[in-house]
Amino acid sequence: MIAYAPVSFDTMARSDNFHSQLVGWAKIILPLCALALLSTLFLFSRGHNEPTDIAMSEVEAIAREQRLSAPLFSGVTDDGAVVSISARAARPDDARPDTVAINDLRMRMDNPDGSYIEVTGTEGDVDGRSRVARFLGLARLVTSTGYQMETNGLIAELDTGLVTSDGLLEIRAPFGELTAGQVTFQVSPDNAGQQMLFTNGVRLLYKPQ
Repeated sequence: MIAYAPVSFDTMARSDNFHSQLVGWAKIILPLCALALLSTLFLFSRGHNEPTDIAMSEVEAIAREQRLSAPLFSGVTDDGAVVSISARAARPDDARPDTVAINDLRMRMDNPDGSYIEVTGTEGDVDGRSRVARFLGLARLVTSTGYQMETNGLIAELDTGLVTSDGLLEIRAPFGELTAGQVTFQVSPDNAGQQMLFTNGVRLLYKPQ
C-alpha cells in the first residue's frame, strides 16, 4: 500500500512566489549584465595609448535605441533611373513608424541616359510609405554635367525621380556662377533623361572660358 504525503498549499504558494520574484529580478539583472559586457567590449577594443574613459550615456543610448550602421536603400524610379541612398547610421522615428531618420546621408541617381546627380547632407529621413527622401539642413549637389550646388533642404521623390530644392541655391556651372530660389530635376518630355529647371529669381555671372 502506497502512502501519499499531504501537500501543503502554503508551500505551493511560497514556491510560486519565489519563482515570481526570481523572474522579476532576472528582468532587472540580465539587462544590466548585458550593458556591463557591452562597456567591457568598448574598453578592450581601445589601444594602450588611447584613453579608457567611456561615455556611459552613449553606451546606454546604443543599448536602448535601435540603430543600424551604414544602411543602404536602393530602388528604381518610374522612368528607369536607379536611386541609391547610403548613410552613416539610421534609426526608426518613434513619432512616424514608416519613417527612418538617417545621418550623414548620400544619394545618387543614375539616369537611363548615363547622366547622374549626387546629393550629400548631414541629416535627413526616408519615408517608406510616401517613398520620399528629405535632406534637412545644408545639402550639396553634384551633377555629371559639371554643376555644383548648395542649398538648405532638398526633397527627392523616389517613385518619380523628381528632386526639388527647399531654399536659395548657390551654383557653380561650367560657364560661370548663378543663384536661384529653387532648382528642380525632372524627367525631360522625350524621356531622354533628367533636366534642371532654375526658378525664382535666377541671377547669372557668366565667365567665358
